[in-house]
Amino acid sequence: MLKRGFDIIVSAIALLVLLPLMLVLAILVRIDSPGPSLFRQARVGKLFRQFQLLKFRTMKRENSGSPITAGNDDRITRVGAFLRNSKLDELPQLWNVLCGDMSLVGPRPEVPVFVERFRADYEEILRVRPGITDPASIRYRSEAEILGSTADPIDYYTKVILPEKIKISKQYVRSANLGKDISLMVQTIVVLFRK
Repeated sequence: MLKRGFDIIVSAIALLVLLPLMLVLAILVRIDSPGPSLFRQARVGKLFRQFQLLKFRTMKRENSGSPITAGNDDRITRVGAFLRNSKLDELPQLWNVLCGDMSLVGPRPEVPVFVERFRADYEEILRVRPGITDPASIRYRSEAEILGSTADPIDYYTKVILPEKIKISKQYVRSANLGKDISLMVQTIVVLFRK
């Protein structure tokens, strides 16, 4: 209850403060390539309930193919590359937090196909709301670059990165508390500014 209250207050304030920036980013996305400013994708949330995760669109509207992005994917727009590198594409997820689909901190929400592949592991992980950031997000902040250096990004993701993320997520779920969440939020901000 305390965590949810914290999420509501912080996400509401952040949305109000960041609204002008988000409007500018939305306009830049539209100017850079035709299509909507927001990208919606089905993700699996708490207790396996699916929801529409929001991001600023970073790819061409007609994009299709892999559910993961590796390296210099030619589907990524110019503005999209900036948004991805700065992680500003994640800002609309503050709305997901306010609505209760997500938390500020929690295991990153995964697409249904990968959750089903590791369903037994997600039985434990999805006892909590997924989050905008978590320890795995910090560790794999350069995930797209890592995947871009592999011969088969999906194979590497499912056999190497995702199992490690699952392990990290389980550790988070078992020891989560508000103090650790605040610490992870600070670490995330430090990592972003350092980058």
